[in-house]
Amino acid sequence: MFRALQIGLYRPISLAVDPNAFFEEGMIAQYKVIGNDVVVGVSDGTAPLGIFDDVKTTVYSRPSIDEEVIVVAPVVDFDGYKFRMGVDTLAELQNGPVVPNSFRSDVPGIQVSTRGVVRARAGMELNYTTVGSPTPNAIRVVCNYYYDIPGIPGVDSTLGSGRATVWMVPGGIFETDQFELVPYPLNATLFVSAAGKLTTEKTMENQPGVGIVSCPPSAHNAVLQFVWKG
Repeated sequence: MFRALQIGLYRPISLAVDPNAFFEEGMIAQYKVIGNDVVVGVSDGTAPLGIFDDVKTTVYSRPSIDEEVIVVAPVVDFDGYKFRMGVDTLAELQNGPVVPNSFRSDVPGIQVSTRGVVRARAGMELNYTTVGSPTPNAIRVVCNYYYDIPGIPGVDSTLGSGRATVWMVPGGIFETDQFELVPYPLNATLFVSAAGKLTTEKTMENQPGVGIVSCPPSAHNAVLQFVWKG
């Protein structure tokens, strides 16, 4: 998802696209050289150009932000100091399939399958007490991840033209759901990851900043609003 909120009199430009690139709206573009041709592909963070307003993908993905999962222990062990999960226990995420390597949680040791199932291992400390229980009997997990939207095939809006629309608007305000799953403090400087997504974390020395966080993503609104510096 990508939305331009404030662009003034600026308009996007149309550029020849790398035929081997895959991207969604809101990811960051960068010039590439293929043979004697200059095209745009997905930025690796070194020389960001602008924001894609086209899609060229085989599957759509969306983020889940600060999702809460309660894994209730069917068997509770007490070691004299702490209450612990008695057996390996599963719980389902709200969405799936999960994009590989995108899952992040605040509980070390929690595992996840690509089908969207989390696993709490036997022996993990219980940190949550459900209503009616006198002692801790569950693990509360707050997690972030990307998931593939089932039943919706990817599309190529560059097909036929071989060109992609790119926004290059200094001071423009935009929204996207294509960002890395890291903290986004208000007014933090934005960079571009090696995967072509916005992030607040530098991946290399002297990496150029491309924008500023104007509204962080949340569990209720999983989009990042930002000001593009250009």
